[in-house]
Amino acid sequence: MVECIAIEVARAFPDRQEVLALTVPRGTTAAEAVALAGWSPAAALGVFSRRVQGDHVLADGDRVEVYRPLTLDPKEARRRRASGR
Repeated sequence: MVECIAIEVARAFPDRQEVLALTVPRGTTAAEAVALAGWSPAAALGVFSRRVQGDHVLADGDRVEVYRPLTLDPKEARRRRASGR
């Protein structure tokens, strides 16, 4: 019998976020969890805000986060806010 663990897979959009709760076999990797969620492969993944590689093996209760690319450099964003633009 295959032992399973409960995880969440999350991704954020500018106006909303999606979180899926999944039950997966023990030994599932972060990349496999994203695929099981039915989402496209991601270049950047994390578990509870810590960057991980796709081959990171998940533990019970982990939350896999799919990161999207930055649209603006954080330093430039601060400059724009400071200048009132």
